[in-house]
Amino acid sequence: MIVGIIKETAADETRVALVPAQVPSLTKAGLDVLVQSGAGERAGFVDSEYTDRGARLGDAAAVAAADIVLSVRALPPEGDPLDSDAVGYRAGQVRIGFCDPLNFPQIVASAAESGVSLFSMEMIPRITRAQSMDALSSMAMLAGYRAVLLAAETLPKIFPMMMTAAGTVSPAKVFVIGAGVAGLQAIATAKRLGAVVEAYDVRPAVKEQVESVGAKFLELQLETGDAQDKGGYAKELGEDFYRKRREMMAVAVAAADVVITAAAIPGREAPKLVTAEMVEGMSPGSVIVDLASERGGNCELTQAGQCVVAHGVTILGPLNVPAALAHHASQLYSKNITTFLLNMVKDGQLVLDQNDEIVTGTLLAQDGKIVHERLQQLLGIESEAATSQDG
Repeated sequence: MIVGIIKETAADETRVALVPAQVPSLTKAGLDVLVQSGAGERAGFVDSEYTDRGARLGDAAAVAAADIVLSVRALPPEGDPLDSDAVGYRAGQVRIGFCDPLNFPQIVASAAESGVSLFSMEMIPRITRAQSMDALSSMAMLAGYRAVLLAAETLPKIFPMMMTAAGTVSPAKVFVIGAGVAGLQAIATAKRLGAVVEAYDVRPAVKEQVESVGAKFLELQLETGDAQDKGGYAKELGEDFYRKRREMMAVAVAAADVVITAAAIPGREAPKLVTAEMVEGMSPGSVIVDLASERGGNCELTQAGQCVVAHGVTILGPLNVPAALAHHASQLYSKNITTFLLNMVKDGQLVLDQNDEIVTGTLLAQDGKIVHERLQQLLGIESEAATSQDG
């Protein structure tokens, strides 16, 4: 079987789905690796590195015709055509990559009409066996790291305490909202730079993790109930809860030099945690880095992809943050996606085991149909299982 590695077409996408170091793992499994010429250049990987490791080079059309196509973005952005040469979906082909199915189910449905088998890297189940395939966590870790660097570059202060002959410089105060993978990495990075870090998450269970990377956990006396789903992600709570929480968080936000927000709920708009009133209460020169800007932002004043200054506070809404670290982002993603693919390869052939929850949890479309239960619900499609039960 031929595994094709496409050159990403999105203007802001610098990553590549496969790095040269991972080529041998695929060829040893009996797969023929075909890389589009120039696919890795923006991430720092030249064509000769791929051929030296056993891959072949091809043009866009040849790669798009491969049996299996690996990509960072398996679907084009909203509004782009699905039948371009760089995409080329066809029946019987397998496509693996980020699909954003919970936010753009209609794009998945359009692709499904071609008969392609589509796997979403966002839907990797959070189980022990799938940890090495968890691309969301890999990219979130880099985003958390990068967010702190953006804040440090923008803040007109230094992060560490310094004692000098000219006097003592107090350390910066960083407040991280959302202690998932991105938030925890932001905490750890800010601590390494010498800041005093405080963090909050709606899930009380993460307090120990927050403290383990050096931050103080901000405890708000609010009833959270079951604040996380079975996958470990935060669940959406009632508006009354969010209102009370905003009131109690205002003091922590006002005291911070830097606020980093990384609170997201899969398939939903990002919760508004930092109000315009909170921003007004911050000291001039303070910085907010909103990692949820692509989903509407955790701050009311965030503008996706923009740098906004309000009340003297700089608010950054960066997009596709891992792409700014393309080399290592590609390295991590490549390991995730090759491990995922090899889990389904037996004797050089792709075998889709319907008893494997990794396979069933990530397969969105097959044979012209949407087969993922959650996506069926979003699209209002009745599942075959439900139909047979009704019959």
